[in-house]
Amino acid sequence: MSRPRLIILIAVFLVSGLTAGGLFLLKWLRKPRSPDTPLTSGPAIVRQTREVPATTFTDVTTASGVHFRHANGFSGHKLLPETMGGGVAIFDYDCDGKPDILFTNGCNWPGFGKPEGDGPLPTLKLYRNLGGMKFEDVTDKVGLNMTMYGMGVTVGDFDNDGFPDVFVSCVGKHHLFRNLGGKKFEDVTDAAGVGGTVGLPNVKTKEEFLAWQPPIPFGASCTFLDYDGDGKLDLFVCHYVKWSPAIDLLINASLEGGKRSFVQPQNFEGSQCTLYRNIDGTRFQDVSKDAGVLVSEKEGIDANSRERPVAKALGVVAFDADGDGWLDVFVANDSVRNFFFHNEPGPNGTRIFKEIGYPIGAAYAENGVARAGMGTDWGEFAPGRFAVLVANYANEPLTVLEKTRGKLAFSDTTLSIGLIGPSRVPLKFGTFFFDYDNDGRLDLFVCNGHIEPEVALTQKTQSYAQVPLLFWNTGDAECYYEPVTAAAAGPDLFKPLVGRGCVYADLDGDGDLDLVLVSNGGDVRILRNDAPPTNHSVRLDLRGDGVKSNRSALGAVVTIEAAGQTHSRQVTGARGYLSQSETVLTVGIGAATKADKVTVRWPGGAAGNETWTNLEAGKTHVLKQGEAK
Repeated sequence: MSRPRLIILIAVFLVSGLTAGGLFLLKWLRKPRSPDTPLTSGPAIVRQTREVPATTFTDVTTASGVHFRHANGFSGHKLLPETMGGGVAIFDYDCDGKPDILFTNGCNWPGFGKPEGDGPLPTLKLYRNLGGMKFEDVTDKVGLNMTMYGMGVTVGDFDNDGFPDVFVSCVGKHHLFRNLGGKKFEDVTDAAGVGGTVGLPNVKTKEEFLAWQPPIPFGASCTFLDYDGDGKLDLFVCHYVKWSPAIDLLINASLEGGKRSFVQPQNFEGSQCTLYRNIDGTRFQDVSKDAGVLVSEKEGIDANSRERPVAKALGVVAFDADGDGWLDVFVANDSVRNFFFHNEPGPNGTRIFKEIGYPIGAAYAENGVARAGMGTDWGEFAPGRFAVLVANYANEPLTVLEKTRGKLAFSDTTLSIGLIGPSRVPLKFGTFFFDYDNDGRLDLFVCNGHIEPEVALTQKTQSYAQVPLLFWNTGDAECYYEPVTAAAAGPDLFKPLVGRGCVYADLDGDGDLDLVLVSNGGDVRILRNDAPPTNHSVRLDLRGDGVKSNRSALGAVVTIEAAGQTHSRQVTGARGYLSQSETVLTVGIGAATKADKVTVRWPGGAAGNETWTNLEAGKTHVLKQGEAK
């Protein structure tokens, strides 16, 4: 045999082998998760460590007066909603200048009776900020003592009256509450048309409920946004999977010894997201189909193949990715590709969304395999470098999809910024960018907890309650994020919990960001940030005029210049998982004593820009549209 022919044959053999091996690997990677799958830590990644500055987080839950315990309605049958947890929102409901805390809550399933016998029914919980990190339960007083199977929450002034309103997504019927002058909340769900058409079944016994077959809406994260630029807040609602008790219980899912486990999302059909357009400040219209947020795929290649919904949506964040003045939407999906809805001109002067996640690199992480997306956020992690952040399942690292400068494209940079190894092992839910030490760089927080209480039966390295993760932004392009340990942040932050929703806010008015963590079926945790006074911040409370821009200023892009440094921040509705942090911007400016220049690009089709100068550090500055100084 001639030498050239031998070389060709060897090459063909190698290519064939690699192709077969690649297909085998791809098939293995795409296998559905199972609680019986052993956990591996992945390849060893060598990284140089950086010294983290000391900033202590102190647990002040008991002293704060916030005594909230999340109810998940655990029935003993391991129904999927019972493990998904609840959310939390920070907002100033009475407009007194202090951020208040609202928790969503679950409930017992129909037919299962009251919790703990004759105990009170679980409801939403609103805690009013009294100042000095003290809170008062005002739930009954303001009329939010309503029982529902609550999941996500978003806050925004949908009627532009100056007081923030509340939407809660649920398993069953959603709820919209209008704020009546900071004194009461009125349930306007039916009048506004945002509750959906199906609630929890009206049954009397647990047997009837467990046998219930028709699908029940399974709400997840939600957000207010003005997608069409008309100055009124619209509403985007994620839905998880096609679910009912009977569908759930018909799926076989077992642990060692035959015990039932929670069913994985791969075993359920997908669902659809919903977009409600604000018509007149009182009523909404479901424009999901016309606006392009319904995503379906055929089951096969035949023309008559059934189309099935794709979404298994858990997280959502709205932001202007390409700087064109119109809000785009990123949706984190569990076990299927993520969505990127690009805001584009529609017919007759309308705005529509086009789902382009795959072609622009936003659908998958670097390996091209769908991960289990939970919470998500968007931010500028380095000067001029913006990224989408996604929290994923156990043994899946965080996903950081960095936007390419100058064009609408994303690439996975999780490895290069130092997060692949340190973020891999825990099961991650809530996550966000925030600057906890006020040095001007966005740090990163993750709230962790497994979905299976008995996971240790099959995965010895996993536990139900898990330790949160905090990453300090080093500012070093060689490795932007460094894990923070108890030595630098104190032990209180790193106590295990079954973490789900989480938020940040300056709860005590000292200029740094505190944390609120929600535990599925467990007690809330309030952590005070005791950062040393070395670095300073400016707090920016943006207020739209209610005509060109929404009163809440959701979608406003703010550029802050201080001591030669420039920072970009956006006023955002929901972020993380099922939750919304405060919309007042706390911008760290390091040792600087003022922000030299603050430029606001207001949301809305023709809202324009305004500039403020010489804003003193250590204060909250109210920036009203049309009143720039």
